[in-house]
Amino acid sequence: MFFAKKWDPREKHCFVTGGSSGTGLALAVILAKRGADVSIVARNKHRLEKALEVLENARKTPEQVLKAYSFAVDSESESFAALKAASEPFGGRCPDALFLCAGAARPSYFVEQDERMLRHGMQISYWAQACTALAGAKEMVRQGVKGKIVFVSSILAYFSVVGYSTYSPGKFAIRGLAEALQSEMKLYDIDVHISFPPTIYTSGYEEENRTKPAITLEIEETDSGLTPEEVAAGIFTGVQRGHFHITTGWIGNTFRASTAGSSPRNSYVLDSFYAFFGYLFLPLWRKTVDSKVRQHQKEHRDYLVRAGVSSQTRDSAMVPAPRSFSASLSL
Repeated sequence: MFFAKKWDPREKHCFVTGGSSGTGLALAVILAKRGADVSIVARNKHRLEKALEVLENARKTPEQVLKAYSFAVDSESESFAALKAASEPFGGRCPDALFLCAGAARPSYFVEQDERMLRHGMQISYWAQACTALAGAKEMVRQGVKGKIVFVSSILAYFSVVGYSTYSPGKFAIRGLAEALQSEMKLYDIDVHISFPPTIYTSGYEEENRTKPAITLEIEETDSGLTPEEVAAGIFTGVQRGHFHITTGWIGNTFRASTAGSSPRNSYVLDSFYAFFGYLFLPLWRKTVDSKVRQHQKEHRDYLVRAGVSSQTRDSAMVPAPRSFSASLSL
């Protein structure tokens, strides 16, 4: 294991969803600089054109194939169409590695959601990667390509807090899918990796802050996020080293080691240290978070009234529940 050969993307075809901006584009640039053939996929054609210009500047050799394709990848049919288009310059051979970076967050309170919004949250945070993985895995198996599938989840797949009820479920689901595929894809010598990045400073992050609850912003005040380039570099290094769970920094490593279950470890020695630290630190951190949430109750009730979600005033909200109802909850 210590002397295992690092994965080299040179002359390999890498397929990157969410590749028009942010982490996806940053990963595509790293791969292009390493000599890979790169196909980037996203919805927005204008952004793709700009992203392709950036990729061209990162080109290592004249022979590299660098392409951009406009597809929505949140269905199997569209994902298959994107893969088919990207495979054409290679005689129909499917990509050697899938980097699944598509996804977005729209934080808000759970009681402000409806069924449509909950389903949309899963669509953009889970299905946008799961469908591409499904289409890609089928093609790899059909063609006998011993490739890689790399999911990009979130540190919010290790825990979650107020505001992320439409985002974390999809990210937890991606982890569950990756855990299953990490085992199943061994049947075909296909490697599976999953990254759990922290806050990423992108235009998407600025967009999500517009709807993010005040208490969520307060909890995240001390969160030291990363640039897309830093996250992409961490993902690439993790894939090179053969890590299944890929995390960055001591916070990410602590959550990873503390919630690993039976997942493969990156380092038994270091992970033992991180797990012990998490055992002591994480419950205390969570208590401070829960305390902040409780302190926000009065302000939140006023917000719900203004938003038309609740008709309760502060006083009526503080009236104790009837004893019989409280008793039924304890049964």
